[in-house]
Amino acid sequence: MEISPETYDAILKQAIELAYQVIPSILYAIFFYFVGKFIIVRVLKGLRNFLDKREDSPSLNEFVYSFTKVILFIVLFVGVAAIIGVPVTSFLAIFGAAGLAIGLALQGSLSNFAGGLLILAFKPFRVGDVIVGQGHTGKISKIQILYTHLMTFDNREVIIPNGNLANSDIINMSTQENRRTEITVGVAYGTNIKQAKEIILNILANDPRVLEDPAPFVALNNFGDSSLDLVVRAWSNAAELWPVYFDTMEAINTEFEKHEIEIPFPQRVVHQSK
Repeated sequence: MEISPETYDAILKQAIELAYQVIPSILYAIFFYFVGKFIIVRVLKGLRNFLDKREDSPSLNEFVYSFTKVILFIVLFVGVAAIIGVPVTSFLAIFGAAGLAIGLALQGSLSNFAGGLLILAFKPFRVGDVIVGQGHTGKISKIQILYTHLMTFDNREVIIPNGNLANSDIINMSTQENRRTEITVGVAYGTNIKQAKEIILNILANDPRVLEDPAPFVALNNFGDSSLDLVVRAWSNAAELWPVYFDTMEAINTEFEKHEIEIPFPQRVVHQSK
């Protein structure tokens, strides 16, 4: 089938007109892409330098950097597509549908993700802190976006979802410099309470790890079934809490034996009528 000169001229004219319309858009899109990429690289470099100065939250810093990078390149891609003439609403609809599908499929992970952001942003605890959370006690070894890693004192690693951790009570034992040791000591009924208190206070006074302010405290706390219960409270540096606790327990037992103060054990007295 031969093309007439008139048809050929019409096609050529339309092609030239289309080229005049499309080529500038393509060139502008290319220019927009390289300029946009140059700006994004500069912005990301500045963001990286800023985040590197905040060394307290490396996981959060890496997330902020990666998230910003993805968002900026998505904006650049959509801008280039809009210049070429691709309907932007189609991309937005696709991204919206994909986001909804991913959100429904990853509800639990998104909860952990949000919890991780809250933990990294508000810092209820840091790496190295000793906490009680989700029924576990130990030292924080790693904080990630989805999970927090905790090492127990018997060297077990517990991996806790951040969603659960962020929405529950957390006891942080490392935020305060000083901590209070509390011991309950039972003595037999008939014991000279004043003497027992003096012995315990003397033990605490001779321990250099025990702080003078707040002063150590000893008082009768309870009339138990088999004993008079004394409560012993002493303040020390947080790092010395457990050594003070165990050493004081041992010293009290030793001194009570020297002064023949009985530490009773549970017993039941049965009276039998004849």
